[in-house]
Amino acid sequence: MKPSRLMLFTAVALLAPMAPALTATAAPAGGTAPGSETVARPQLALSDPGFEDGGTGWTFGAGTGVGTGNKHGGVRFLYLDSGAGKSAKQTLVAPRNGSYDFSAWIGSAGTGGTYTVRVNGKTVETVNLPQHPGYARYTISRVELRTGDQLEISFGSGSSWVNADDLMISPAAPADPKVTSSDPEVVAMFGWAKKKANSWVQLPGTTGPVNVDENQTGGTGTAPYEATYWAGYANRSAYYSRDMTHQLAGAHILGLDTENRTMLRSYASSSTAAHKYFPVWSLNFDAKTYLSIDYKSPDNFVREVPAVFELVEKAGQAYLWTGDKSYVDDPALWDFYRHSTEQFIDLHNSAKSNGKVKVAEGTGNGIFSGAASYNEQDGDGLAEAGDGIASEYQAYLAMATLARGKGDTALANKYDRRAADLKAYFNDDWSGGGSRGDMVRAYTTSGAPITGWGKENSVFMPMKQIIDPGPRNDTYLDYIEAQEAGPQGSTNIESTTYLPDMFFKNNRNDTAWTWMKKIYGQREIQHVNSSQGPNGDYPEVSFTLVSQTVEGLMGIAPDAANHKVTTQSRLPSGMKWLKSADVPIGKSTITVRHDGATKSTLTNNARSGAYTWEARFKGVHEKITINGVPQRVRTKKVDGVTYTYATPTVRAGATTVVKVSG
Repeated sequence: MKPSRLMLFTAVALLAPMAPALTATAAPAGGTAPGSETVARPQLALSDPGFEDGGTGWTFGAGTGVGTGNKHGGVRFLYLDSGAGKSAKQTLVAPRNGSYDFSAWIGSAGTGGTYTVRVNGKTVETVNLPQHPGYARYTISRVELRTGDQLEISFGSGSSWVNADDLMISPAAPADPKVTSSDPEVVAMFGWAKKKANSWVQLPGTTGPVNVDENQTGGTGTAPYEATYWAGYANRSAYYSRDMTHQLAGAHILGLDTENRTMLRSYASSSTAAHKYFPVWSLNFDAKTYLSIDYKSPDNFVREVPAVFELVEKAGQAYLWTGDKSYVDDPALWDFYRHSTEQFIDLHNSAKSNGKVKVAEGTGNGIFSGAASYNEQDGDGLAEAGDGIASEYQAYLAMATLARGKGDTALANKYDRRAADLKAYFNDDWSGGGSRGDMVRAYTTSGAPITGWGKENSVFMPMKQIIDPGPRNDTYLDYIEAQEAGPQGSTNIESTTYLPDMFFKNNRNDTAWTWMKKIYGQREIQHVNSSQGPNGDYPEVSFTLVSQTVEGLMGIAPDAANHKVTTQSRLPSGMKWLKSADVPIGKSTITVRHDGATKSTLTNNARSGAYTWEARFKGVHEKITINGVPQRVRTKKVDGVTYTYATPTVRAGATTVVKVSG
């Protein structure tokens, strides 16, 4: 997943948002599949955004031009020599109304350089470039254009050379949630993350290359792109299932529901009998063509067991956030859910006997044959892994949710039982009797148990909550924290982004927040893949910080189809209050504020329709009030934790405050 010529092409055209390719079918080996037709519409198009045509459409001042050598992607790049007063720009006329983000990869050996967007001669924003000789990505967001406006994109010189390459235009995010807090760091973090995340969004109808990778920097052709976003390395023309599933919640919070649905369905369409119901690992941004570096033939392509189940789990999550009935009514999606939780498991369950339950397995022969774990360094030789079985458990729970959405209570109950049986088997047998580093986290193809540190296949077990709550889970969390903080911790920021999710799920709020701050603090550090740029330009970082703020710190858990929402304050020590405004749920938004761990406020921003709000507070409290009126204290236990709670109805336009004391 790495930096590419793809950036060059993705800025070629900007079209109005279009419907996702919900009728796309799976691609045959080495080819593409037919999908929905795109219709040309007025578009904003940058000329030569990667400078491969020598700067066609650009105006160059003295000391500027197109060079070769220090390129970001392709062969050529824009250069500005050192010294004040040098500039290069492009001016074009907007053919339609719209709101856009403009991104560019830029390196600067000194200070004083600039990246500027102007509309009708007026500066919208100027980025003052820091000294950063390596390429990093800079974005100017939410530029409003009306038909006939003159748009100018320009680069200015500084104390040393400035290089620019691979410009890209994205549609501005449909949603604009805002965070305020007593802690300025979370405000800055969320603001950075939502801006950075949206800069990775592709434009439906944009013509761009397919099969771009580090070996094929020009790709193998072009295709019209669908509504998608980058999920993986920036030098490959594709999104990846592992990345996309982790980015889905953050994408929803930015209003990217069309993109989520398009991408999920493209994976569903690739899960064929010829693939033994494995979805492909990566698809190009046309949402049809399998990325060639990862796909050779129907029996020779990258595939990893946890991704199959995470796609089902995240489809259920998307349904809970949006209430969109297509997640339960679309036959292609529904068939994918059933194949993934039925035939797929039957076809990949032969190396180890698991009694009355079934556990999907990898081959032990590497990622092109089917790996058991996301931990690719640990995947060879493994048949079953902790991240696979834990993700299977969550897929069963998601199937129960989706089946209820479809109105099939019997099927929902069946999957609830499967989830319960699998969890019981995991705790009673599969994970062994040890704790900490002695807990089993995988099995080899010969059936031998594996203990010790397994990175993803360790982290996913408590993150997916398959371990029974209690001392064993607690000590395993301690073990993971010690491993990640020590020399065995992951050097790849992608793996690190799971840690806040894991700790929030287990009510370790201070630790989760510490990892969020660490990830944010490392955003300028070079990614382990030198072609990727800094860590902050790995898309998963920004998308997950968005979701970890809303789902993690705020504890917002939606059920849009049933007009319900649950909240739980997970504010860390020292954060007095946190407010998330205009969070999308269903067809409208909510605003939630937590004051410490004892007071929560919810505003229903809809014009019509009420929500049942379950306001949870950890622990047993003596008193609880709704808008100052005392209520009967009710408690419940969820995942081993006792909560005091109330369930007021919050009507459209109303604000409700729930508070506990004692």
